[in-house]
Order: sequence, then structure tokens, then C-alpha cells
Amino acid sequence: MFTGIVQEVGTLKRKVKTSDKYKLVIKAEDFLDDVSIGDSIAVNGVCLTVVKINSNSFTVDVMPETVKSTNIEEVHNGTPLNLEKSLQPYNFMGGHIVSGHVDGTGMVKSIKKQKNSRLIDLKVSEEVSKYIVDKGSIALNGISLTIAEIKDDSITVSIIPETWNSTNFKYLKTGDKLNIEVDIVGKYVNKLMNKKQEEKEKKKKITKDLLRENGFI
Repeated sequence: MFTGIVQEVGTLKRKVKTSDKYKLVIKAEDFLDDVSIGDSIAVNGVCLTVVKINSNSFTVDVMPETVKSTNIEEVHNGTPLNLEKSLQPYNFMGGHIVSGHVDGTGMVKSIKKQKNSRLIDLKVSEEVSKYIVDKGSIALNGISLTIAEIKDDSITVSIIPETWNSTNFKYLKTGDKLNIEVDIVGKYVNKLMNKKQEEKEKKKKITKDLLRENGFI
């Protein structure tokens, strides 16, 4: 589990594609002191496991399913990557609950400066948008943010200077893809509501069948 508070912006040193996965070698400066093989690291919001480590870099494997649902295909040598270690019991919970399981990607439609902040308009799919609520939480490239506005096929988030300068958002441009993880609470609520609706439909069907069998219909 993570909080969506980026701890360092690392750099992709090397991306190696094998027959069924990618291997990423990521350079990090002040991030690796207490990192060990087997630890979970959020890389642009994607929960990945450390398989190798040295003094200034670590290596993770990325499975095919993860590649499909994230922006891993878009990154290349030199790409800045948001990094966060998994939450420990003694850590301060500064953002919101982030699992590191990306729900999809969104495309940056525009970046506008507004006073001392920046507004990012992001195009999102219908599959993702059904979990999004006004003023709700969302993680973009692993960054915990609050939704400022919802439109037909897009959302707007407001980025304060600290977030802009301390993450890879400062390198963003129109057309870039961002990893999206919606608020996990929204997913649970959606599942429960769907289950309730399914149960109602099932009861209706059973009632009609019973009536028909007994000659009432």
C-alpha cells in the first residue's frame, strides 16, 4: 500500500524487453538506503517488486498485463519516474490509500497556469470515469490528487507548486499519458451497488418464474 506522496523522481536507465515482460533499471539518488530485494516500489504509481539493487539503481520486472494497462510502453531511457516506497506502520499517511494497481491511462489535453498553480485537463475512459466523483481522490502517475472538476470525458486537477516541482509533472506536455488509479473506496461502493442490483433482478426473475409455474402468468 502507498499514499501517493512521491519521495523521489528517479530516472529510467534501461528498459529491456524479453519475450513476455519488461525489465526496468531505475536510477535513484537518496532513495535506496533502506530498500531491499523483494520490496514493493510504486513507479509512476505502478506497484513493482525490486529484483536487484546496487548503490544507485534498482531493477524491477513488469508483467505483460501491467504493460497493457499503464504507460510503461511510453517510457524510455532518461524518462523521469515518480518513486514511492510502500507504506510502513510508523509512516505518516499524507495522501490517500493507493494500492499501486493502475486502472488505466489518461491523456493530457491541456496544461494551464492559474495564479500560483497549474490546471491539468486529462481525458479519461468511460471505464475509469464511472468511479470518479467531484472533489474525490485520484492518483495520477502515483501522485495523490483531488479532482477539481468533472466534464463529459475528462477531469481537471489543480497542481500546487510543491507537487509540480517535486514530481515528474514538471516535465509534462500535451498528449502525454498518465497512469490513473481511482479511489479504491469508489470501486468497492460500485461493486456493492452492482451486486445489490443483480440480487434485485434475480429476485424479480425468480418471482416471475414461480408465478408462471403456478399458473398466475
